[in-house]
Amino acid sequence: MKRQLPKRHDLAPLLKFKKPVLSPKDRRLASALTVEDLRRIAKRRTPKAAFDYTDGAADGEVSLARAREAFADVEFHPAILRDVSTVDTSREVLGAPTSLPFGIAPTGFTRMMQSEGEIAGATAAAAAGIPFALSTMGTTSIEDVAAAAPGGRHWFQLYMWKDRERSMALVDRAAAAGYDTLLVTVDVPVAGARLRDVRNGMTIPPTLSPRTVVNAIPRPAWWINFLTTEPLAFASLDSWSGTVADLLDTMFDPTVTFEDLAWIRSQWPGKISVKGVQNVEDSRRLADLGVDAIVLSNHGGRQLDRAPVPFHLLPEVVREVGSDLEVHLDTGIMSGQDIVAALAHGAHFTMIGRAYLYGLMSGGREGVDRTIEILTGQIERTMRLLGVTSLDELEPRHVTALRRLSPRG
Repeated sequence: MKRQLPKRHDLAPLLKFKKPVLSPKDRRLASALTVEDLRRIAKRRTPKAAFDYTDGAADGEVSLARAREAFADVEFHPAILRDVSTVDTSREVLGAPTSLPFGIAPTGFTRMMQSEGEIAGATAAAAAGIPFALSTMGTTSIEDVAAAAPGGRHWFQLYMWKDRERSMALVDRAAAAGYDTLLVTVDVPVAGARLRDVRNGMTIPPTLSPRTVVNAIPRPAWWINFLTTEPLAFASLDSWSGTVADLLDTMFDPTVTFEDLAWIRSQWPGKISVKGVQNVEDSRRLADLGVDAIVLSNHGGRQLDRAPVPFHLLPEVVREVGSDLEVHLDTGIMSGQDIVAALAHGAHFTMIGRAYLYGLMSGGREGVDRTIEILTGQIERTMRLLGVTSLDELEPRHVTALRRLSPRG
């Protein structure tokens, strides 16, 4: 074989050097190709108590593991030779258009995860054309979230407190601030047993123990941001000193019934969605009550461990009430493929909680943008590979839910 030294002009088209990225944040976010990548970055950058509050679930965390397994056990059935040069990921949800088939779910104590908190989530959601839901336990006020993203679509998530007047005062504030949907969460009569939080001494504000200080040493950016930005405040109360579980058990009302929900429905001028539905019978009662949507959810596995897997429950609920109201779904979503599977299985819309927070902890607003970008790319690619060009084309024939667990007869 004859050899020769390569000439410079011959090498130029064969070698392309990557331009250096000077920003550490840009470098780490660009390196994240999946939500799981963002989770790993978030774990490195966030103190253990705050990260575990996001990452953990109740008791043995079986519900969360099963929800993620349910999505992993999906088998897709693609069609070939379809023109998929363009795909449409938009959908009308609760009376208004959304650009993507997912929104940002309500999360508590968000500014403890990363100092930009709900403002990062709301502004990223507005830029992407998707809804943002503010939690009763959020750390930015109802009015400040609305002001930060004036063109965005805002939902307010309500826990009914023992103090009903105080609860309804929040509802009035949300309506006055232009929130179009009330998301009533009904699966928290008491707080779940979130053992990671108990072991970490998760309190508001954070408890400083020798272990906490040691854990914080390699994460100075989090502490600098936490200590030099506006003190932690809540969307719904002035202050709290104690554990998260104590706060939840002090606030939440275990006496709430369907009659109370009907009363809330009569007070709220916009759309109403009920989050935390876990069986067909309750879905039917809510449809008869006249709510606009339900969210099949086991609270991300953070309440009753070994609760039903929402994805498995979805087809039966859709058959029962899908023509009467919108059926939404959360819990266990970590990829755009999961979202496509949920839509093909019958969900009208989905919501992401942990996936959004992993992005937030990885890089603030830009990290949330990266989460949305990753999920969008995965949704579009999966649709093309399935041979569909719109969300309405997704049908049960596109997925099979393979079953690891089945009831013993």
